[in-house]
Amino acid sequence: MSIKMFNENGNITIDDQVFATLAGLAAMECYGVVGMAFRNATEGIFELLKREQLTKGIKITAIEDKINIDLYIVLQYGVKISVVAENIISRIKYSVENFSGVNVDNVNIFVQGVRVQK
Repeated sequence: MSIKMFNENGNITIDDQVFATLAGLAAMECYGVVGMAFRNATEGIFELLKREQLTKGIKITAIEDKINIDLYIVLQYGVKISVVAENIISRIKYSVENFSGVNVDNVNIFVQGVRVQK
């Protein structure tokens, strides 16, 4: 799916991968985020994604002219999940809306695991 915008000069089509990349890069800048995990972690086993695969841990749903973002993340042990999640949500909304001009309706955070740093 993609978002289509129309103006007097023509049409603009933005693919979901663009939104996923913007959201992933914004999330990775947040303190406490170790990385992204696959969307379908089964049996409590998650795999940490490499930076090139960030978009596989993000699901974008377009509804009319707004988007919903589902983010599957792995956090660092010892951080307060609610504070990190609020930080991620605000940063993603700002980044995606500022760079694309498309409104973000919801950002849902799914913590797939916690990683202990040595």
